[in-house]
Amino acid sequence: MSLILVHTERFAEHQTPPGHPERPERAEVLDAIAARWRERGIEVVAPRLAMPEHLVRVHDAEYVRHIAETAGRATALDPDTYTSPESYEIARLAAGACVDAVDRVMGGAHGAAFALVRPPGHHAERDRAMGFCLFNNVAVAAAHARATGARKVAIVDYDVHHGNGTQHIFESDPHVLYISTHQYPYYPGTGAAAETGRGAGSGFTVNLPFEAGAVDEDYQIAFSRIVVPVLRQFEPDLVIVSAGFDAHQHDPLGGIRLTTPAFAAMTAELRAVAEECCRGRIVAAVEGGYDLQALGASLDCAIDSLTGPLRPPAWPTSGIASTRGQETLAAARAAVMPFWNV
Repeated sequence: MSLILVHTERFAEHQTPPGHPERPERAEVLDAIAARWRERGIEVVAPRLAMPEHLVRVHDAEYVRHIAETAGRATALDPDTYTSPESYEIARLAAGACVDAVDRVMGGAHGAAFALVRPPGHHAERDRAMGFCLFNNVAVAAAHARATGARKVAIVDYDVHHGNGTQHIFESDPHVLYISTHQYPYYPGTGAAAETGRGAGSGFTVNLPFEAGAVDEDYQIAFSRIVVPVLRQFEPDLVIVSAGFDAHQHDPLGGIRLTTPAFAAMTAELRAVAEECCRGRIVAAVEGGYDLQALGASLDCAIDSLTGPLRPPAWPTSGIASTRGQETLAAARAAVMPFWNV
């Protein structure tokens, strides 16, 4: 598989207040990862700015104007979400990186693309910023894929937080499947198993809400019995991954206990589905991950899963006894059984 990384060192220009978890040092981790993979022969390209027409496919035009008006100044959009003078342009670069990744994969230039971006995006709603997110990067990417010929797009979100924005943007759309594994109850309060979509989109939202303390084996159960079977039945033309790394056991914001190799295993599972259903077309974008060492190591593993020959997912063994995966599986399975054969 031919992988390309989309990244720029400009992502550090988005500044947040001192002590904020989504800090510019995260961009330095992304810089180091990009440099390391470039040395290994993987192409790294700078993103283009997302254009207004890309953004208004998933955001209200008035909201896009509101974020544009923050250019050149620091603002607090909510208690967690801030802009600095460069943030509007940097957020456009983050969304643009995902648009560029879609173009390269759907156009056949590359089999896979990974957008190493900040700020993250999956909490951004159609009409408001929240949870450190300004524009919803993966939603922009999915809408762009649909606008340029993809019949069906699947988004899988393994960030520790539920991607409320992504779910709400597509919850009535049967052409975009959204699957999320996340800690629950937890910020932002959405993502219960019973949330399965609305109207024509009923069944095309699949939530797997884990209690704090869930481990690698719990996620393996969820992927093998729900995530992968649903994806195969949906048969997407493109798989997009909201690749958040804050479900890592060392992350300061989450209570899930995944080890570093679990992120490789999840990504490998999704790559295998993409190979089976859509000629390997897969796009990933960085979301959360706030322990810098865990972020770098987990992202490195996820990228490695998208390089070289297709390999079976190597799920790690945590050695921690847990029944949380079984509880999550039962609730999620009951919710999706009217729509999917799981």
